[in-house]
Amino acid sequence: MNNPCIGCSEREMQALLAFKQGLVDDDNRLLSWERLVQNKDCCQWDGVYCSNHIGHVVKLDLGDQSLQGTISPKLVELQDLEYLNLSFNNFSRSQIPDFIGSLKNLRYLDLSSANFGGEIPYQLENLTHLEYLDLGHSINHANNLNWLSNLSCLKYFDLSYTNLTGVVGWLEAVNMLPKLRNLILQGCNLPPPIISSVSVMNSSKSLVHVDLSYNNLKSSIFQWLSGTHTNLVDLDLSRNNFNGSSIPDYFGNMNSLAYLTLPDSRLKGGIPNSFAKLCRLRELDLWANSLSGQLSDFVETLSKCAQMTLERLDISYTNISGSLPDLTNFLSLKDLSLRGNNLSGRIPESIGQMSKLETIYFGRNSLEGVISESHFSKLSKLTYLDLSSNSLLLNFSFNWIPPFQLRDIKLKSCKMWPSSFPKWLQTQKNYTLLDISDAGISDTIPSWFWDLSQKLKVMDISHNQMRGTVGNIRLEFASPLDLSWNQLEGPIPSILSKVLALDLSHNNFSGAASILCATEDSNLTFLDLSSNHVSGELPDCWIHFKKLVFLDLSNNSLFGKIPTTMGYLFSIETLRLSNNRFVGELPSQLKDCTKLTLFDLGENNLSCSIPEWLGASLPNLGILILQGQIPPRIGMLQELDSLDLSRNQINGRIPKSLSWIDRIGYLDLSENDLSGKIPIGTQLQSVGPSSYGGNPLLCGLPLLRTCTEEEKGLGQTVLVNQDDKDGLITQGFYISLGLGFAIGFWGVFGTLLFNRYYRT
Repeated sequence: MNNPCIGCSEREMQALLAFKQGLVDDDNRLLSWERLVQNKDCCQWDGVYCSNHIGHVVKLDLGDQSLQGTISPKLVELQDLEYLNLSFNNFSRSQIPDFIGSLKNLRYLDLSSANFGGEIPYQLENLTHLEYLDLGHSINHANNLNWLSNLSCLKYFDLSYTNLTGVVGWLEAVNMLPKLRNLILQGCNLPPPIISSVSVMNSSKSLVHVDLSYNNLKSSIFQWLSGTHTNLVDLDLSRNNFNGSSIPDYFGNMNSLAYLTLPDSRLKGGIPNSFAKLCRLRELDLWANSLSGQLSDFVETLSKCAQMTLERLDISYTNISGSLPDLTNFLSLKDLSLRGNNLSGRIPESIGQMSKLETIYFGRNSLEGVISESHFSKLSKLTYLDLSSNSLLLNFSFNWIPPFQLRDIKLKSCKMWPSSFPKWLQTQKNYTLLDISDAGISDTIPSWFWDLSQKLKVMDISHNQMRGTVGNIRLEFASPLDLSWNQLEGPIPSILSKVLALDLSHNNFSGAASILCATEDSNLTFLDLSSNHVSGELPDCWIHFKKLVFLDLSNNSLFGKIPTTMGYLFSIETLRLSNNRFVGELPSQLKDCTKLTLFDLGENNLSCSIPEWLGASLPNLGILILQGQIPPRIGMLQELDSLDLSRNQINGRIPKSLSWIDRIGYLDLSENDLSGKIPIGTQLQSVGPSSYGGNPLLCGLPLLRTCTEEEKGLGQTVLVNQDDKDGLITQGFYISLGLGFAIGFWGVFGTLLFNRYYRT
């Protein structure tokens, strides 16, 4: 409730009621406006603030109230309004009202993330007292910023994610704001600024915080920044295109600079020697640039002045090389990220003395040696640990109790010594990400491990030799879990309704497939149960898995018919059911799986006939592994890049529709009993004669044998030799995207899909 005051006027109360009338308040956030309307004091309404001196409404703070609708023009009656916050509501792409420009006493205007549309009204130029303006994440575009010229009092300006592609003079407009302290133009598609000696001279000396990240700025912006160094504290130029430029030397002259953020901006070279003068530097982020040099030189430059202040250093994926130096002189360092570089050698034990460290990210280097308890002796604040993808050996005593409580544990490829399950994990109560894959663990998973999993968001314990059964996994979040390539056994864990991705492949899980049946809609997108001992008929309840993108049930003991409800897998791109004992025909409902790219049904007992709809209904199909004859409408598979039907005892003519596929780069129809003229098509004639070898009745280019008039006939029927009794046809035929793709697609695609949930 607001502070008591003189009370608002009747005119202001009616204006507020009219404003409310134009809104949709489904969550009853403005309920007090109705409940207290009888006392006629709108100063007591939620979000309404009045002056204790004059009694008029001076502040309307309705940010993040889930409001919808439009803004009533009656709002202009609040002529004493100084503060208006309507951010994080939904105004359904409606235009920012022109009459906002009539609220001439406004000092603070926040319409950010409120889903406005259209142009910024030029009438905002009338708000000459405005000090704070935030339209970020709310406006589609702006054609000019001329209206800024009158806002000489402006100190804070945010137009993030407003398309300013056509505003060539954006920099000149900014330079005309003499009191501007905070400039935020993130993701605005800013055009290259026009830089002149005048614009550099006129650079705002008052700027403290500048965020020009996620634009396509070139290195010319550095010239303008050279004139703003007096008071600049925070500079963010991440995700720009500096096209191999070096970090400007004059950055080191920005004496007040505390936060410098330059990740993924195509910078090259090392850090300037002038960085030795950045005595107030607290955070330096150069992630994903093509830097060079030794880490020790980098550290030496920073240690000359910033060793007392530096709290966060991220030079991941920058090609920095060398060994890890002693970093204990950086007394304030909290976050240290050196991932994805060319670092080698051992991790010094002295890192265990850096008691303020909260984050250690050393993954994806060439570090080696033994990690002992000494490396963590005083790291009681450590929360995020990444030592993955190095050649490290973790040697902790069996009953070691770490001083920390971790949230992220990334130890992929770090070998455990001995090869037992790490008991120290039992002491960690808060971790949400765990990766101990390929850790050389050959042990039975203890029962306590499954009791600690309920906060997990990501777990990967794959590629070990873990034994035992999966306990009761209680999850608070929908998590991706990878338990593949172990020796786990028992029934499939009943967690399909709780996870986003699940990989149980290459284990010894058994039991009936009926456990796959869900009774409610699932968010599952990835499921791999291949190479286990799951048996029985597939349940016909796939209607609940409409978000499934990847499904692999190959190499099990499944039998019966393929369920018709698999046609509800509308998102499926990879479907592998090979090496089971399925029978019958393909259900026609599968034609609704129009996103299907890889379809593997080989090594089953399915009917030999391939349905006509296969070519017509699955236009994205790139890999098809079946058995039977060539569909006459195979030409509908426009994504085919490679086709191998050799040695399949196929007779008759090559379907004319095959010539419709422009992408075929590899073709092998050899060693069959095909006859007649090879259809005319650029791709069919561009392959060598060997692609058609072993078919003595074929004629036409690229073969030397010319066709008779009879052989030029239009019939295009292709039949399988129905008299074949030796079982050769059961080898099936393969339509693939080439050997490399066929081998790699489902594995790589599956890995990428699974890892989509792994990124942090």
